[in-house]
Amino acid sequence: VQLQASGGGLVQAGGSLKLSCAASGRTVSSDAAGWFRQAPGKEREFVAGITEYGGATYVDSVKGRFTISRDNAKNTVYLQMNSLKPEDTAVYYCHVFSNGLDYWGQGTLVTVSS
Repeated sequence: VQLQASGGGLVQAGGSLKLSCAASGRTVSSDAAGWFRQAPGKEREFVAGITEYGGATYVDSVKGRFTISRDNAKNTVYLQMNSLKPEDTAVYYCHVFSNGLDYWGQGTLVTVSS
């Protein structure tokens, strides 16, 4: 499975961005997927996850602002980010857990200016 993340960029505080993670190689519709992020000088942290049935979980700091979703027809997972804050600045990585293995995208940089 190859994962291609896109959609990052520079946005002002309060703005929105939508990240996409396109999978190739095989379908990931039966796999759990998610987004992680890593800010400068910090460890990578979980942001949001979605099950194969569409159930979603979020880290407390993004609840009510971020929404994870998936389009199985497009083999793609999304992260809609609203009301962005400077502390959301990080490289965002998509992740798929499939058949006991972890797959990671290359990361996309999100920078939120104050």
